[in-house]
Amino acid sequence: MNSLQEKTLLFTEKSRELREEFSELILLYREDLWKYCRYLTGSPWDGEDLFQETLIKAFGGFYQVWQPENPKSYLYRVATNTWIDHCRREKRIVGSLEELEEQGEDFSDNLNIEEALEYLVALFTPRQVSVFLLVKVFKFRAEEVASIIKTTKGGVYSTVRRMEKRLSNKDFYTEIKPNIQHGKITRNEVIQAYINALNNGDLDALFEIISEHMHNEASLGFQEFSQESIRKGSMQNGVPNYLAEEHWLWGKLVILKIVDSSEGPLIHDIQYQEVENGKIVFHRSFYFRKEFIVAAADELGMKPQLDKFPIGWDKK
Repeated sequence: MNSLQEKTLLFTEKSRELREEFSELILLYREDLWKYCRYLTGSPWDGEDLFQETLIKAFGGFYQVWQPENPKSYLYRVATNTWIDHCRREKRIVGSLEELEEQGEDFSDNLNIEEALEYLVALFTPRQVSVFLLVKVFKFRAEEVASIIKTTKGGVYSTVRRMEKRLSNKDFYTEIKPNIQHGKITRNEVIQAYINALNNGDLDALFEIISEHMHNEASLGFQEFSQESIRKGSMQNGVPNYLAEEHWLWGKLVILKIVDSSEGPLIHDIQYQEVENGKIVFHRSFYFRKEFIVAAADELGMKPQLDKFPIGWDKK
């Protein structure tokens, strides 16, 4: 091992240690942050991507915070700015927050917040949605929201009141309906061969259908970029003995890996793949994503596996 390899290995080990410390620091805020990202984007899938990008950016940018920062506000600020930047790149109107008059935080309690959440993205701009969620759902104070959104307290007050008024008009709830289509399962031969290889524990058959340079991503866990690294890494002990089957989840066809237990079947992992030229070229696993798997299990009427190596979510 040369000096560059030694330095790279040392840096990687230090990064992993720091990541664990960062994970402990933000542990209390992760579940609500995932919900915020989901409601902000209007999609569990887009929300999951935003959540992951938020954690990566927040961890990577922490060295720039010179004074002690409230971890909760810091995370929501990163999530909000990241989403608004995405919207700007897509040429979406992110909106301005006009200040009519500055008043106290005597907001309405008459709204059905759960019902309103389904319509926010369809009715309002990204910045307005951010303000509403932060104030009404996650209970930030107006001055905190003003700092996160980069506006004034008066702009926060006025925005929430206008949104409350519009959401109280029930006509919107009949005109705009969330629509997640569950189509027929199209039997992709490569994916079916992959499922069969998993269920038969056939490692050779599995490697027959994945690209030599397949990108294997276990979100917020690890990444592998070739068959060789997969053989030496995630598949070094063979194919785990779990049932794999296809399910629709939030409008997307995925593979569930299911384990039997005394509680009944538990979701061990959720995966999806991309196929090109008869080979799997991209594989994404949500094995390390507690908030996502718990929400997905609730959506599917199942239970998540919380005690699994090396995580032990049941102990946190």
